[in-house]
Amino acid sequence: MKLDVIKLDGAKAGTVDLGDEIFGLEPRADILHRVVRWQRNKAQAGTHKVKTRSETSYSTKKIYRQKGTGGARHGDRNAPIFRKGGVYKGPTPRSHAHDLPKKFRKLGLRHALSAKARAGELVVLEAAELAEAKTAALAKSVKNLGWKRVLIIDGAEVNENFARAARNIEGIDVLPSMGANVYDILKRDTLVLTKAGVEALEARLK
Repeated sequence: MKLDVIKLDGAKAGTVDLGDEIFGLEPRADILHRVVRWQRNKAQAGTHKVKTRSETSYSTKKIYRQKGTGGARHGDRNAPIFRKGGVYKGPTPRSHAHDLPKKFRKLGLRHALSAKARAGELVVLEAAELAEAKTAALAKSVKNLGWKRVLIIDGAEVNENFARAARNIEGIDVLPSMGANVYDILKRDTLVLTKAGVEALEARLK
């Protein structure tokens, strides 16, 4: 498929051919869902923790004698049945990550790129470069282009001036091609790829 290439000022800068094996697939929600779930589970901290009856701060003395009170039999106040007692089988620190084959992760990225292309939310930029790191200048260009929630994916390295200028603009994220991932692509309204980014992604996903 062919797509127009634009500059930061909105002027056209030719066209680019995008491979159908990466940008022309029929997006499948089940594949995207599995990859996003894998990403979010891997990112989860897993620091949840409750105190068991051996960790709560209370006396270990038997609260009253075994027989003759008319009440139920109890040991100490740390038992889960009591207020401020330990929690039975509560969460403990653990990793929520699970495995997903590399081939499937690549497939998910192809489907995410295809979903953006199919929805008309894919833009190809000639280059994400600035002579100096001026946020005001970049913010004006972004406003003129109508970008609100946008992810910009560059080549192997991001231009330092561009990254610094974009850092303080709400709704703009800049990633190198190796940082491209399904969750960030789907989360944004517009996906912007530089020409270097397109080449890097096609080399990575073939």
